[in-house]
Amino acid sequence: MKKNIACLAFIALFSLLSANCHAQSWGDLFNKDNLSKVVDAVTGQTSTKVDLTGTWSYNSSAVEFKSENLLMKAGGMAAATMAESKLNEQLGKVGIRAGQMSFTFNADSTFVSKVGDRTLKGTYSYDSSTKRVQLKFLRLLNMYAKVNYSPGSMKLLFNSDKLLKLMTFIGSNTNNTAIRSVSSMAKHYDGMMLGFGMKK
Repeated sequence: MKKNIACLAFIALFSLLSANCHAQSWGDLFNKDNLSKVVDAVTGQTSTKVDLTGTWSYNSSAVEFKSENLLMKAGGMAAATMAESKLNEQLGKVGIRAGQMSFTFNADSTFVSKVGDRTLKGTYSYDSSTKRVQLKFLRLLNMYAKVNYSPGSMKLLFNSDKLLKLMTFIGSNTNNTAIRSVSSMAKHYDGMMLGFGMKK
């Protein structure tokens, strides 16, 4: 397997070198953009630049297993579907429903989050190397979320305990019953990342 990957990498690199035979220096050939092309050629993936700016509306819950092993142990995609359904129910209890929550990310690294009639502001920063965004709610709450991005849609995924804190913090309905319901979720979602499916 390793030999095959090495062979593919060599072929991709050779093709790239041939296509750039008029480059002025070896430094030109091995710059970041060209190396990314080699990686994309070997893995079959194409890098998509993440652009968070704009208004993103919540449309459903999102669930991701932290590893393939956990996915298999939990029973595969059926377990993920069930988890999403339960998470939708719990999110609804704190007022997070389709059409009722949005995030607007501005170019100046500020954001506005709206849940129902409630508006919260803060700052954000995105790290492309880890594919994570840091959300700071005016010094009241500091959160990190994994970003699964494609043009027009994305998922913001949190560790389960962190999402529960965020749900309680930004939820428009924070009565004791809702908080207890949200808190009871943690033990059921160990090994998963939970969050929000968003549309632009």
